Amino acid sequence: DYQVEGDLRREVSMNIKRLMDLGCYRGLRHRRSLPVRGQRTHTNARTRKGPAKSIAGKKK
Repeated sequence: DYQVEGDLRREVSMNIKRLMDLGCYRGLRHRRSLPVRGQRTHTNARTRKGPAKSIAGKKK
């Protein structure tokens, strides 16, 4: 049988919490709200990081 709804959500969140508690690379990425699966972050990754924070003096 499949896990659905609340049970599935609970299991996923527990898995993520376990990674964070271990302090492994994936757990650290979750903690810092950065992409977990190896994507670039110099540009892009806006969905995971949230809205862009403006930086003074960045324009030329």
